[in-house]
Amino acid sequence: MDLLQKAYEAGVVGAGGAGFPTHIKLNAKVEYFIINAAECEPLLNTDKYLLSIKSEEMIKGIEEIGKILEAKHLVIAIKEKYHKEIKILKDMIKKLDSKVELFYLKNYYPAGDEQMTVYEVTGRSIPEAGIPLDVGAVVSNVGTVINVYNATFDKPVIEKYITVVGEVNEPCMIKVPVGISIKECIDQAGGTSIGDYAVIIGGPMMGTIIDDEEAIDTHIKKTDGSLIVLPKDHYIVRRKRKPLQTIINETRSACIQCRYCTDLCHRYLLGHKLRPHRVMRNVGMAEQDEEIMKEALICCECGICELYSCPMGLSPRLVNVFVKGELAKKGIRAEKGSKDTQSREMIEYRKIPTTRLMARLDIMKYSDQEIDELKEIKTEKVSIPLRQHIGKPANPIVTIGDKVTKGQLIAKVEIDEMGANIHSSIDGRVIDIKEKIVVETEDNEVIV
Repeated sequence: MDLLQKAYEAGVVGAGGAGFPTHIKLNAKVEYFIINAAECEPLLNTDKYLLSIKSEEMIKGIEEIGKILEAKHLVIAIKEKYHKEIKILKDMIKKLDSKVELFYLKNYYPAGDEQMTVYEVTGRSIPEAGIPLDVGAVVSNVGTVINVYNATFDKPVIEKYITVVGEVNEPCMIKVPVGISIKECIDQAGGTSIGDYAVIIGGPMMGTIIDDEEAIDTHIKKTDGSLIVLPKDHYIVRRKRKPLQTIINETRSACIQCRYCTDLCHRYLLGHKLRPHRVMRNVGMAEQDEEIMKEALICCECGICELYSCPMGLSPRLVNVFVKGELAKKGIRAEKGSKDTQSREMIEYRKIPTTRLMARLDIMKYSDQEIDELKEIKTEKVSIPLRQHIGKPANPIVTIGDKVTKGQLIAKVEIDEMGANIHSSIDGRVIDIKEKIVVETEDNEVIV
């Protein structure tokens, strides 16, 4: 059975970001296979941890994927500050006599962004609304490669490594079954050190925010890798939750057209025709130039313009999100740009230093939290989403009352469909099927 079939059967998707089904993504021939080991956002440490404990699986997985892709270059893009992990990888590459190379990235944001990583490694700018394949590359992250390697041994994706940091009593790395509640994850980090709190699922710039009362009903997916607990009144939380009408009113009254949002936008610097200040003017002045508005469609929502650039405290990112929604109602989508896209000359001088970004975000106090300890967590109940990835949800193949075992296929898609198979992450019985399949241990005893 070939590797793509194995990845499909194991339900492998991109372990970070949108969760592109891996058996579809790897069905290509490219010059570069790039492993993103940089973890784009501050406070994220899961991939870094995996590099230190699963370097052999990583290198072997890269080699196997490289054969499928017929890639000439197998490259791990890693931040040069990861001294310990770089040594571990170098030693493993030497031990396995591998042709895998290391490429060192500076400590800036957004190092680890897919398009920036491709640019750094290859010198090529991906076209507007394009993908790495357009310039002869495929990019996967550390967790995805390890999951593909595990798939060769018929091990499905049923567990996740999660970093839990911020306002918790015991910051740690946890290994949990997919479908465990966010609340249980936080409890395993010693609970919170504050009363009312919010949780960022993912990174502080692009992550999803939920409140404390939502944590019990929100569950870990295949694409999750980090939980950051913050006070509800924290700067990041307040900025991301600003009401849309307030944002539009502020845009109309306070945008000074300084261009900082454009000049520091890495999509603009990569050569894309994305000028957030022009979109802001269109919204603020009610000009409604549709050609300008269409530029918002290629915004990746990285948050630089919103949380770092704007001297007036405005939210170009959320304005772009609003414009995207309005254009979607008209059926307008982004059009792929030219493959001859060239980066702008200032790109090397406008990368955001990560430490400066963290200071601006008021999260420096969490930067030195130690998370070397790994806790392996089991649970009595999981709620496993049928859709954890780009594309269509998986179709349940079990019914309420069925007994299932850990690793058993419980929902599936066809191999040619844009989706991924879903497996039970614990032994138990199916007690509910809606948008999630809920499995509970039969003895209903808490496992520690």
